[in-house]
Amino acid sequence: MPDNEGIPVCQDCFKEAVCIDAMRIYDSCSDKDCLEDIRVLFPAARQPMIDSATNVRIKDVSVITVYIDLQPIPFNKGFYSVDMTFFFDVTVELFGGPAACPVPISGVSVFNKKVVLYGSEGSVKIFSSGQCQEEPDLSDDVRALPKATVQVAEPVALSAKLCDHPCRNEPYCRIPDCICQRYGGEVNTAPQRSNVYVTIGLFTIVQIVRSVQMLIPAYDFCVPEKECVTTSDNPCELFRRIDFPTNEFFPPRATDLPDSGCGCGH
Repeated sequence: MPDNEGIPVCQDCFKEAVCIDAMRIYDSCSDKDCLEDIRVLFPAARQPMIDSATNVRIKDVSVITVYIDLQPIPFNKGFYSVDMTFFFDVTVELFGGPAACPVPISGVSVFNKKVVLYGSEGSVKIFSSGQCQEEPDLSDDVRALPKATVQVAEPVALSAKLCDHPCRNEPYCRIPDCICQRYGGEVNTAPQRSNVYVTIGLFTIVQIVRSVQMLIPAYDFCVPEKECVTTSDNPCELFRRIDFPTNEFFPPRATDLPDSGCGCGH
């Protein structure tokens, strides 16, 4: 007999079928990109530091934001192109000589990506009570577009290099002002005497979702069963509730690690 402990499945528990409004995933894809030799852009005030550097090393990279543009594909009903513009915050270390200490400096890198996914069709306008009544939507487009979402894992900083010439043809891209303010001013997009290029590993999942009404079985309302624990303002009392971190003092041995399934040694 199967072990159903912990799984609240019971025919007698079913009470009614309810209709909910949910975001259904119509199509999705995952990708693993190696972004080779994308340029790091810096403000003009920091360019002399790069021009005097003899070597560069990548230190860290993170995603600032992703701009998403969704457009229907003509003559291919139900399919949409998802244009994504990734903005990366890249930190590199500049070296000026054999005995000089590395100098960290941050800049922005841009990467464009496009995928085609299925998002079905819709021919209705959606209005809700939260919309501003003084500024109605006067658009003549009656198509209800789906939504595109992009999930990005923490990028992997792979390598960096200095070049005295463009490594490849770089399409023009205007950096939004809100991103430029992170670096103290407008960044240079034109080729410089010395240019920094980095290679980044990127993992993404792209989805197209649409709001739909779904009929699902309902068992009961989600009533919390656990009582809230009142916290104390005494820091020592809070500290006493924390378990002693034994594993931090005794790192695991190789034999204690779970089997990775690589088949090594077999």
